[in-house]
Amino acid sequence: MDYKTIEIHREKDIAKVYLNRPDVHNAFNEQLIKELTSCFKDLSKDDKIRIIVLTGKGKSFCAGADLNWMKSMVNYSKKENIEDSRLLIGLFDSIYNCFKPVICRVNGHAFGGGVGLIAVSDITIAIPNCKFAFSEVKLGIIPSTISTYIGRRLNRSSMRRLFITGERFDSEYANKIGLIDYVVSEDEIDKKINSYIEMLRSSGPIAIKEVKKLIDSYEKMDMEEYKEQTVKIISDLRVSEEGQEGINAFLEKRRPKWSE
Repeated sequence: MDYKTIEIHREKDIAKVYLNRPDVHNAFNEQLIKELTSCFKDLSKDDKIRIIVLTGKGKSFCAGADLNWMKSMVNYSKKENIEDSRLLIGLFDSIYNCFKPVICRVNGHAFGGGVGLIAVSDITIAIPNCKFAFSEVKLGIIPSTISTYIGRRLNRSSMRRLFITGERFDSEYANKIGLIDYVVSEDEIDKKINSYIEMLRSSGPIAIKEVKKLIDSYEKMDMEEYKEQTVKIISDLRVSEEGQEGINAFLEKRRPKWSE
């Protein structure tokens, strides 16, 4: 697909996805949302890709909603607003439910929906002094569509305070409350990302996919149903081709085929 608002760079089994609207700080518009959703759905099914890195072009990661896109929303009907919001949720779901591990390389500021992109990633690494905010309340609206995903990263008290104040906070504080996993200097961030890429390459790709599905099930099932699910999954994986290879490689003191 010929993308206009994003770029994809493939390096062996790695896909680097860039938000590519640096002139507007990589802000969302309808086209970017549709292209990024399509991109993640395609990469999730691509057997040649094992790991995805999401980042932004220019000095910002993602400034949230584009000003011109917001202007067009002013005259939206309720039905149009519902369709628009579902489009955004579809984007976040395409990343959160992606079968491949997603590393978010936070190269600059992130506001509103841009913070949502961070929350749906599996591993989040930022440079120092980035600014973040849930600034929707300043416009008389709320961070409603991203709240499901933010709630998987932040505790309720932090969400409540940050959502109602719209206050700005930095990388270090984002790390403290769990939104960001690591804060690393700009010179060292790619080295840190590469260390995680190597860790992920040493893990079974099917096992990674099943881990992500299992954790998602934990949020949706009651406990007894979930326990039965865990029994079934581990039994299936132990007799699977990947599981047999991993166990035998460990016993034979060699690297499994997927990490060679």
